[in-house]
Amino acid sequence: MRTAICPGSFDPITLGHLNIIRRAAKIFDKVVVCVMLNSSKTSPMFTAEERVEMVKKVVARFPNVAVETAGGLLAEHAKVYENPTIIKGLRAASDFEYEFQMDIINKKINPQLETMYLTSNEKYTFLSSSAVREMAKYGVDLRDFVPCEIIDDVKKRSEMYFK
Repeated sequence: MRTAICPGSFDPITLGHLNIIRRAAKIFDKVVVCVMLNSSKTSPMFTAEERVEMVKKVVARFPNVAVETAGGLLAEHAKVYENPTIIKGLRAASDFEYEFQMDIINKKINPQLETMYLTSNEKYTFLSSSAVREMAKYGVDLRDFVPCEIIDDVKKRSEMYFK
């Protein structure tokens, strides 16, 4: 079985993330969306549990996609799978530089780990969870940015988060 891991903080999941997940699900037998606890992101909008639940709502339409969470290093977490491939979406050349560095580090920790890069659909090259949080803060219509299943969750949290 060919397994892919799509890691990210998903705070919140965006249509850009969903595009990468959907495409990975066509290539791999199983896709694991791994909600990572990123120590450099000090004040997430949603808890890890809330992010997992939102991602589960969004990917429920894909029978070969599962959702889990990991708090440690991705390369260590990936050892539970046999020959997994990390899937990373690239929006711009600057993303590649960072992700290439991470790939080298991950291979030092877990030599079995491969990384595949999927370029972002041009509609989503500007899109990030940070941008979504900022737009939500100002009440922008989020239909073009986040999956419809979680728009209300993002709006509600934004009202509380930015008071």
